[in-house]
Amino acid sequence: MAVELLPEWMAGLEEEDVSFIKKFILASGSLKEMAAQYGVTYPTVRLRLDRLIQKIRLVEDTAADPYIATIKRLAMNEKLDLDTAKILIAEYKKSRGQLAP
Repeated sequence: MAVELLPEWMAGLEEEDVSFIKKFILASGSLKEMAAQYGVTYPTVRLRLDRLIQKIRLVEDTAADPYIATIKRLAMNEKLDLDTAKILIAEYKKSRGQLAP
């Protein structure tokens, strides 16, 4: 039995995100069709897609600095407000002698 390895960017996603990606691919990338499937507006689907893109990009940050990636992930999942996340990252970088973004 062959072991299937998920790409690193996909392994960190929630099951709901993977389902959204599958539906998006099956809809040939049509946001209009996705909106109809979910019963929401086009901008709502666009926002969800943008957040998913941010989650995927976070994987790159995780390799560079897991602490910063965790803070960003908490902010994206709305478990931490964006202003607080920026302050935590800036203070962390300052403590490590790095320039704040």
